[in-house]
Amino acid sequence: MRATELDTKNAGFYAFAAMRDARMRAIANWSHYSEKQKVQAERIKLGLELVYSTTKIYIDPRKNFITIKVENARVRDKANLAMLEIDYEKAGITKIITPQGISYRIPKA
Repeated sequence: MRATELDTKNAGFYAFAAMRDARMRAIANWSHYSEKQKVQAERIKLGLELVYSTTKIYIDPRKNFITIKVENARVRDKANLAMLEIDYEKAGITKIITPQGISYRIPKA
């Protein structure tokens, strides 16, 4: 799977306000997605929990895509991760690598 690296910075001092703002935007953005897309995001999250050793995996709906973010990711099962990423690439899901973690983006249908 082709991965894109982004150079984004941590919110630092304003992390609490950024988290609260992100939570409110997430609540508003879920209304733009069908139940099928919500279930797909949950399934991808479950698959990633099996192959990564991580502190936290969460789903973040945005305007144009749903992001599944894996914080402090360490690969636990390389073989299954490779198979999952082949399936994700066929489905149009992209992988983004940032200093904060790895994100998988599901495009809006």
